Amino acid sequence: MTGIITRLPDLGWMLHPLTEIPGVRHAVVVSEDGLRLGHVSAERLSGPVPALSVAEAESLAAACAAMTMTGRSTASLLFGRGAGVRQLMLESEHGFVLFTHAGVGAHLGVATETDADVGLVAQQMQLLVAKIGAHMGSQPRDPVIDSS
Repeated sequence: MTGIITRLPDLGWMLHPLTEIPGVRHAVVVSEDGLRLGHVSAERLSGPVPALSVAEAESLAAACAAMTMTGRSTASLLFGRGAGVRQLMLESEHGFVLFTHAGVGAHLGVATETDADVGLVAQQMQLLVAKIGAHMGSQPRDPVIDSS
C-alpha cells in the first residue's frame, strides 16, 4: 500500500488581526476532522499558556473537532437532520473559546480573557471568514487506494 502525504499549508498568518483585539489570547484554524491548519498567539502574553505550541494547537484542533461534532449531533436532534452548526462558545472561569465555521471543512477557534468583548470577537471572526474564508477551507482528503 502506498500513499502520498502532503504538507498542509500553515494558515496562521491570516489570524493576526484577531490577536490584536483586546483580550484575545490565541486563534487557530482547524480542519473538520481535527487537524491544525494554523495558529497564532497574541504578543506579550503571560499566564499559564503565554503562547500555543504546535502540540497545544494540535490538541485544541482535536478538541474543536469533537465539540463541533457534538454540536452537530445536538442541532440534528433538536432541529432535524442536516441542521448545521455555525458557532459554538465555551465559557470557563478563565475566559471564553469561540468556534465558528470557516469555509468548507474548516473551523476557526479563538480563546479570550474573561474581560474580552465576546460580541466584538465573534463579529471580527465572521468578518475574517467572509474576507478570507476560501483560504481557510479544507477539502476532503483523497481516499487511499489499496493497490495490492
